[in-house]
Amino acid sequence: MNIDGITNGLVIDHIEAGKGMDLYNALHLGELESSVALIKNVTSRKMGKKDIIKVDEVLDVDLDILGFIDPNITVNIIKNNERVQKKHIELPKMVKNIIKCKNPRCITSTEQELPHIFKLTNPEKRTYRCLYCETEAEKRY
Repeated sequence: MNIDGITNGLVIDHIEAGKGMDLYNALHLGELESSVALIKNVTSRKMGKKDIIKVDEVLDVDLDILGFIDPNITVNIIKNNERVQKKHIELPKMVKNIIKCKNPRCITSTEQELPHIFKLTNPEKRTYRCLYCETEAEKRY
């Protein structure tokens, strides 16, 4: 398989195998006019298998979405065929409008303009709870 290099853009690397499509959809990469490559099940010495996303455009990606889906991701910024920056993603302490509260009695159910904010309550289990009603978020990814 041959995938061209990136002149100016980003490479999202070290994605847990099978989660590449979740990231692709969450970042709305299908709406871009530029080239996007999603490579699944790449052999990795460190991870066994991993997914990689290459975007041939410099984007301002939401690092909270990346960290929420997979906190072990790295983002490489490419300019003029050279990596100029490497970002290590972490599990975000709080996420806003990434997940929605499932509690029908939560204020976010009746007040639709309120943002859905969840705070990290257990980093080991990656548990998030609604800021308003303390309902545990469903595991989507």
